[in-house]
Amino acid sequence: MALFKDPPPKEDCPICFLPMRIDLICCVSLPPATISSVPIHDFAKTNAGLSNNDVELCYPCCGNSVCGGCIHSFHGSGTNLKCPFCNSDRGSKTDEEDNVDFMKQVEANDPGAIYVLGSSYYHGNRGVLRDREKAMELWKQAAELGSSRAHFQLGVHFEKGEDWKKAKLHYEVAAMAGHKLARYKLGYIDFLSGKKERASKHLKLAASAGVYRAMNNLLVVDFKQGLISRDEIDSILTAYNNSCAEMRSEARDAYILMKQETLISDLLLSALLR
Repeated sequence: MALFKDPPPKEDCPICFLPMRIDLICCVSLPPATISSVPIHDFAKTNAGLSNNDVELCYPCCGNSVCGGCIHSFHGSGTNLKCPFCNSDRGSKTDEEDNVDFMKQVEANDPGAIYVLGSSYYHGNRGVLRDREKAMELWKQAAELGSSRAHFQLGVHFEKGEDWKKAKLHYEVAAMAGHKLARYKLGYIDFLSGKKERASKHLKLAASAGVYRAMNNLLVVDFKQGLISRDEIDSILTAYNNSCAEMRSEARDAYILMKQETLISDLLLSALLR
């Protein structure tokens, strides 16, 4: 019952107060999804490189995570060297100095900062060397403090190692805390286990929250196989469109357009260098 009850509301950006996006490719302004098409999924396939871009950025000065749309707008006003939330100067800060600021947040048991620092160690960026063991320690610490993102990343880690029991445990905790991609992952795991009815429940919740992968799966698998009625799929499509609309804004569309142009430029440069 706890796993399938209504999740808590999405986390809002502290500047625009819009719900944080699930990922970068879920909130571009497109025609609504219909019974024959999920345009966001089509967009995602065409712009797969966008899935590797940051949806939000956590600033070590104040510990706030700001959405890409607000960051893009703030930088467009000529203040790209400052934090969009607290306006502190970040331009003169090195990666090492940023990490010192992050450590202050970590010492204060800020789960968001601990998660970000763990991600830095996992990927070997922000001025630290790659250390997967250290990353896991930090993610576990953040998870214990209630970070759904940390639980999700731990789930991804254990899924890659095919430790499905631990992966599912972390995905369940993340999903109950409102992490929509974790909900989709649970649907995927249950589907592989042959628990199609349970998988469908997870996918319905994820799709209603705006997860395009879940919506696409419901359309191309469950609906076509007669596992979901026309009335039910129409209701989920309406919830899906409404959820995506809540995450859209002109600033976020402008940010995505900029990322698209950068992606195209990088692809052209790579082709020229071959």
